[in-house]
Amino acid sequence: MKNKSIILLSGGLDSLAALGVCKDEYNIELALTFDYGQKTAESELSASAKICKFYKIQHKIIKLDWLKAITKTALVGEKDIPTENLGTEESAKSVWVPNRNGLFLNIAASFADSYEYNYIIFGANKDEGETFPDNTENFRKKISEVFEYSTLKKPKVIAPLIKSGKDDIVKIAIEKQVPLEFVRSCYRSNDKHCGECESCRHLKNALINNNAYDYINLLFGE
Repeated sequence: MKNKSIILLSGGLDSLAALGVCKDEYNIELALTFDYGQKTAESELSASAKICKFYKIQHKIIKLDWLKAITKTALVGEKDIPTENLGTEESAKSVWVPNRNGLFLNIAASFADSYEYNYIIFGANKDEGETFPDNTENFRKKISEVFEYSTLKKPKVIAPLIKSGKDDIVKIAIEKQVPLEFVRSCYRSNDKHCGECESCRHLKNALINNNAYDYINLLFGE
């Protein structure tokens, strides 16, 4: 049977680039986007829908209202998104969602087990792995091992950008001609990327370092 895959798609840079890298080799047929009450849920769902339409893959939205109820950090609720001391343990904790990648990948594994997907792809990367433990190679390896016991299909977890920083990810995205105009990486719910949160700063700096100024004007309104 031909390999087929499922991808976690937030609409952000990393998941979009991962889709561009893996779409042909891993035969991506389904994208899952999660609504857990994050401030940017509407824009993430919109971005993901446009990306899936572009690549002609099935798109499914998973609502996790209970995750919103137990999340006390800035991505969900009234706390302000941090714009200082970025890249620190403190800033990571301020936007942490309890067991987010572990939960999302386990839900994807249920789909894989039921519909016989061979691989689950997500956009873990080097830069975020420095502050978020669920973006590391060790995490990817361990959760893939867990699925050998918790599923019959035993899907493998793939993170094609795990050794890549944001500059390289933007470079890869441009080379793969992914629709960067659809990207939504901001932690805030503004019409445009705010340019101040950690995710925005990573994206903007990477675009600058790749001379992708047209996308800066488009995404940040500059």
